[in-house]
Amino acid sequence: MKRAKAIVRDVEFSPEDASRTEPEFLARVVEAAIEAGATTINIPDTVGYAVPAEFGDLIRYLKSNVKRIDDAVISVHCHNDLGLAVANSIAAVQAGARQVEGTVNGIGERAGNAALEEIVMAIKTRSDYFKDFHTQVNTREIVKSSRLVSRMSSLVVARNKAIVGENAFAHGSGIHQDGILKHRETYEVMDPQEVGWGETELPLTKHSGRHAMAKRLQHLGYQLSDEELGQVFVRFKEIGDKKKFVYDDDLGALIDESIGVTQEAWQLDYISFTSGTTTIPTATVRLRKAKRLYRIRPLETEQSMR
Repeated sequence: MKRAKAIVRDVEFSPEDASRTEPEFLARVVEAAIEAGATTINIPDTVGYAVPAEFGDLIRYLKSNVKRIDDAVISVHCHNDLGLAVANSIAAVQAGARQVEGTVNGIGERAGNAALEEIVMAIKTRSDYFKDFHTQVNTREIVKSSRLVSRMSSLVVARNKAIVGENAFAHGSGIHQDGILKHRETYEVMDPQEVGWGETELPLTKHSGRHAMAKRLQHLGYQLSDEELGQVFVRFKEIGDKKKFVYDDDLGALIDESIGVTQEAWQLDYISFTSGTTTIPTATVRLRKAKRLYRIRPLETEQSMR
């Protein structure tokens, strides 16, 4: 520790598995580290065992029982084995920690580490509660950073992941969608543009209302009368009962079908295919146009096994 301090200004000491260590012993170890020159004391919850109240109490204990503790910055490094990494990190900040170690998207060993984007936005969004705390993170770069890390690490971000998941600002309920369109703050605690998202996406489902459907059609460039909207909405609800999401292509097809803009020229009447480890893959397709049937002859291919 002393040798490191002679070379660099900031020396961090991190006692393994601190959250399960006897507080009295941990305090003596931390005190010795500071005496030897440590300027950052990192308290890790190495196996994700702690709970917020307990972890906060541990930080307070060190603040009260370690000599010269104010000569060092208290840091925390939490793992997410119990899904409490973010909550433990925030509890530690409230108890006196001033540095949080975490990762973009919460990636890390086993169940991961504290998700930095969640901690940053919790502090920023609830500034009324975290009055004395702030970060200097450019939050508008959060989504870009998340996408970059996901692409480079090949770890897909869950759709329901807070802040950066695709559904983080998506509203399927018709009442919620209508509320968002009228006044965003009704159902969103933060502006999605503050973290790098574009305008809030409103995925259409069977719960979506006519207002949300009309808004999406307008965005797609369709100008429909009230009567035409009513016709499309009837078919929209039928499709919504059959599939989880109604996509933009579905809306276009619904308009063509309900209003008669175009007619489908071809319809799939029949398809059959065979495949296997020792057979030649073949496929048979039959299409319908008006009242006539057209059969596409099987296309056979064979590749030599090398």
